[in-house]
Amino acid sequence: MAETLQDVMMAVGFDAPGGPEVLGLRQLLVPRPGPGQVLVRVSHAGVNRPDVIQRQGFYPPPPGASPIPGLEISGEVVALGAGVTAPLVGQQVCALVAGGGYAQYCLAEAAVCLPVPAGLSLAEAAALPETLFTVWHNVFERGYAREGETILVHGGTSGIGTMAIALGKAFGLTVIVTCGGAAKCARALELGADHAIDYKATDFVEEVARITGGQGVHLVLDMVAGDYVARNLKCLAEDGRHVTIAVQGGLQATLNMAEVMRRRLTLTGSTLRPRSNEFKALLAQEIAQVAWPLVESGALRPVMDRAFPLAEAAAAHARMEAGDHVGKIVLEVG
Repeated sequence: MAETLQDVMMAVGFDAPGGPEVLGLRQLLVPRPGPGQVLVRVSHAGVNRPDVIQRQGFYPPPPGASPIPGLEISGEVVALGAGVTAPLVGQQVCALVAGGGYAQYCLAEAAVCLPVPAGLSLAEAAALPETLFTVWHNVFERGYAREGETILVHGGTSGIGTMAIALGKAFGLTVIVTCGGAAKCARALELGADHAIDYKATDFVEEVARITGGQGVHLVLDMVAGDYVARNLKCLAEDGRHVTIAVQGGLQATLNMAEVMRRRLTLTGSTLRPRSNEFKALLAQEIAQVAWPLVESGALRPVMDRAFPLAEAAAAHARMEAGDHVGKIVLEVG
């Protein structure tokens, strides 16, 4: 071990699923890093929709992962597990984790840690991994987005939505988003979206047709699923791709498969949390090479909403569920 570590830490957990009020502080043992892992003294932890779903009892951690919520962290590496040879102790990093982020200490795979560059606050660093990994993989790897194409993103002012706007514009996409209300549409346009559709006031299918001159979009990034899927397919151009990353609107969809065949549409989707460490390490390598230079230069920054103390994790969840936030919510831990 790199230094003498304390035995206990404060972390946020819950005894039974429920509303935000079930979250509370408890004292737990500080974990020790296993092979390939590092121990991070957490400065900040990102709050994400999967954390809410886990608290509600519908998204249990994968086997071997910490039951503590929290999928992304920033902080200082304080100890190394066996086989980690990189000089990481004392370094500030951010990392995608499979759980354990809402705590003073958290384990992370060394291969998935990214260095925090000068000019990036630790609060911002904690707000990057979950959305950056998710958008990069689903838009550019699974969705095959290419410069000059048009993408439709639902939830344009969410953490995922704001990252999709930023990455889309950085890599030459035309970005159309949907938002709930005129104020959020205006904010999405300020953040760089080319078009913002108020889904509460207009039919987004008709608006996409109008915006694209009837051509449709090349890619849909969908967080709703349910009855949105059939409507999303109407928005796609021929050979379009539909990528589902959440099912907030329902698990089931009814589709006209003859239309899928006729227009050569591709339907895919993914969940990142249960993927193997090897997969996440490869994804981290690609992000480090292609996208992280934008972070280092200051060209890519997360949109920040609010920071809450660790002890107020319940309030952070309540804000996320209220749907009034724009960008990322984080917890201040260290």
